[in-house]
Amino acid sequence: MVTIVPSATPTDPGGPRQTMAATIRPVVVLVAAVVVPVGLALALLPFRSQAPAATVALGFAVLVSLLAATGTRLSALIAAVSAALCYDIGFTQPYGSLVISHPQDIETTALLLVGGLIVGQLSARNRSHRTLAVQQREDLSHVQAIAELMAAGAGPDEVVEAVANELRSLLGLRKCWFDTSRPERPGPTIDRNGNVSWGRIWWGVDTLGLPGKEITIEVEHDVRRLGRFVLVAEAGTKVRRDQLLAAVTLADQAGASLGAGPMPVALAHR
Repeated sequence: MVTIVPSATPTDPGGPRQTMAATIRPVVVLVAAVVVPVGLALALLPFRSQAPAATVALGFAVLVSLLAATGTRLSALIAAVSAALCYDIGFTQPYGSLVISHPQDIETTALLLVGGLIVGQLSARNRSHRTLAVQQREDLSHVQAIAELMAAGAGPDEVVEAVANELRSLLGLRKCWFDTSRPERPGPTIDRNGNVSWGRIWWGVDTLGLPGKEITIEVEHDVRRLGRFVLVAEAGTKVRRDQLLAAVTLADQAGASLGAGPMPVALAHR
């Protein structure tokens, strides 16, 4: 049996800080969605008699757009509702009440609410598309790193170890290594189409995340089995199908390196 275990990845000292920031930011965004429209309303109240209602409504609409661009769908919804309520209570007669006496003010308030919701949804969708594009570029960077290593003439041992490291980084694994043996018992496998199968069962990665058992990616070249990468993840680790397809591509790169010539002695007899 041949096993190549890559060296441990050093701990990122900025990890806890980034985790804390990621936890605090959504709370700050939600609080801002409520508080900022109230602040704008308080700032405009002294000018209520001079400023046209349409100008005030436009100011709230711009504010909601800015909050939606930096927040989430939920924060955009909250900002739109907060802005509509602030406009209703502070700038439509009778003041200080949810009652609106003029039909035109009812239309303006409704448009402010609906417009804020639409802008929030569009902003969230655009942000989601940008995030996905960045993630796909990151996936490609793992494959590109191995391609550059192979182009530089790296040997199979080095390529296999590098692929194991890239797989661990790509999928957020606890461990990853190359093994020429077959698993003692059938376990979860990442198939070539990016799905995860466990015997005859299709594992719902989208909802369940990665299984907590050892996961296999077969390594082949010219229909010849050369071994497998063994992946160990925390149960429920979320991954995208694009990432799983990139993982299969990385395994193919290892297979191409191993299958380019005779199996190196370091791999064949260890």
